[in-house]
Amino acid sequence: MKPNYLTNKSKIYLVAPSFGCTTSPYKERLDLSIINLKKYGYTLIEGENIYKAVKPIASNTPQKRAKEIMDAFNSDSDAIFSVGGGEVMMEILPYINFNKIKKHPKWYVGYSDNTNLTYTLTTICDMETIYGVHAASYYIYPFTYDSKDTIKLLEGQKEFIGYQKWQYKESDNPLSEYNFDKTTKIITKNYQPFEGRLIGGCLDVLTMLCGTKYDKTKEYINNHNEGIIFFLEACDLSSVGIKRALFQLKEAGWFTNIKGFIIGRSNNYYDKSFNLTPVKAYIEELKEFKVPLLLDVDLGHLSPSIPIRCGAYAKIELIDNNIKITYND
Repeated sequence: MKPNYLTNKSKIYLVAPSFGCTTSPYKERLDLSIINLKKYGYTLIEGENIYKAVKPIASNTPQKRAKEIMDAFNSDSDAIFSVGGGEVMMEILPYINFNKIKKHPKWYVGYSDNTNLTYTLTTICDMETIYGVHAASYYIYPFTYDSKDTIKLLEGQKEFIGYQKWQYKESDNPLSEYNFDKTTKIITKNYQPFEGRLIGGCLDVLTMLCGTKYDKTKEYINNHNEGIIFFLEACDLSSVGIKRALFQLKEAGWFTNIKGFIIGRSNNYYDKSFNLTPVKAYIEELKEFKVPLLLDVDLGHLSPSIPIRCGAYAKIELIDNNIKITYND
């Protein structure tokens, strides 16, 4: 189920299901982003939690954060943007009514801890979501790179190509443009163009969901016999942590009918614990599937990050040694 595409006159509901934007640079970025999203033409509804922090890692109680999500889906908005990630978004899941959400399909946009919804809304409700930058990422206007592409994706553009440069460390000025200091160089194994239905997100969160009552991965895969492309990236996991996480998902049967993998850069990009890097960890654990594996893709916590329609059918290619994603609907 694909929600309706947006126009620049659409209505956006801002929510804080994990942490709220109360500290620097998040508050300043959200302030500017709200101005810029309105400048673009959107009407914004500001959820009650977006500038709150009842504790350092949560904007409000789990019940009130979940209510904000349900209010957003029950509203007349066209899309829902999370203002940020965090650590404890899983606390809201017991209070989310997925059956009601199915009746009010909307684009939900976020990444990192928002995998708790971008993944479950897709695999439980069979509803597409956007694994893309948060609402506080629109502080540069006109929009550029991943913020620009997220808007294009929401408005129905079908083709997207990765970026030539990326940054390992942000500029000292939190409101400045990107501080590109690296060149994108895709690493491939068994490459050939491949197609399938995209699902995935932040590996830290996916392993937490695995085996819970919110894990409907195998049911989703069985209902989509066209094949699955998993996109994965990691936040806090070390190289060994990535290896462990992939082992868990494999043993849980998540990678059946797999057509390929898209792997973003780990937040611990330079970790070499026990002489193991994130790239080596992915290759070691996924090579047995003998399907295309693209690594060091512009995806995840190291900007810029290409937005992905979770639940969409797409073709994946390499163009000038960079990823090209083409959606077929």
